[in-house]
Amino acid sequence: MITLFCLYLILIKPCHLRQKEKWRILESFDYAHRGFFNEECPENSIKAFQRAIDYGYGIELDVQMTKDEQLVVFHDQSLKRMCKINSELIHLTFEQLLQYPLKQSQQRIPLLKEVLQLVNGQVPLIIEIKKEGDPIRTLKETLVLLDMYPGMYVIESFHPGVVYWLKKNRPEIIRGQLSENHYKNENLPWILRFVLTNFLTNGFTKPDFIAMDIHCQIFFTYRIMNALFRFKKVGWTIRSEEEYVFQKHRMDCIIFDSMNPKEGNYDCILQKQKTNCKRKDSSELYNNRKCEN
Repeated sequence: MITLFCLYLILIKPCHLRQKEKWRILESFDYAHRGFFNEECPENSIKAFQRAIDYGYGIELDVQMTKDEQLVVFHDQSLKRMCKINSELIHLTFEQLLQYPLKQSQQRIPLLKEVLQLVNGQVPLIIEIKKEGDPIRTLKETLVLLDMYPGMYVIESFHPGVVYWLKKNRPEIIRGQLSENHYKNENLPWILRFVLTNFLTNGFTKPDFIAMDIHCQIFFTYRIMNALFRFKKVGWTIRSEEEYVFQKHRMDCIIFDSMNPKEGNYDCILQKQKTNCKRKDSSELYNNRKCEN
């Protein structure tokens, strides 16, 4: 029994803390989930990304590859929710995607290179490599663009193969394992759901951070990891001021939508929760590459 528990600990152990200077900058930002979107600026649109930059937020975004091997920024597997078209993105060319507006707006699904040109290092990026299609090919093509990109970024994915590839081939890049309650995914075999939900690939992939659904922090393995190991934690997705204050001192980075953290009435909330939540000027820190101790 002791041997099995020791093996379990080896399998779930993430990477020890590294690149601390980069993390000091990354942690000084809150991250707008798919851009700082609202009714006028659809998610993962150029306009939403520009709005995040204007407010001084980091950006979380999603990368997929089209049928004609163009890298685009889009979250869903299907276009139904965002474009009212019942087709999967990987089966369409980029030219076909241009026919479909996002949420009946003037915005279209952007190319990744367009987004990188827009951001141009002004704020850091959390880039998710989607598991649809061939995620390793998507990752490799994404890195071709990122190798010429002047800004700070990290890469994350639900697919452990993406995280493992980065560990073996590009260890200098900060890599993260996205996680949620995989037991709900009936398309996966039960054993795979068990492995993914319990982080049993960490021993092979050694993620620098765990990007965790904030509602799954009660899971046993996550609590064991949190108690025994030092690793960076990214919480998603925060959608209220109360959640923001509650999670801010539990997570190293916050991914949010449906709210504006810089306009929150935190003094009142903090008095109720009896916590201390002093915010940093992230834009100044990022620009000057400095951080107060």
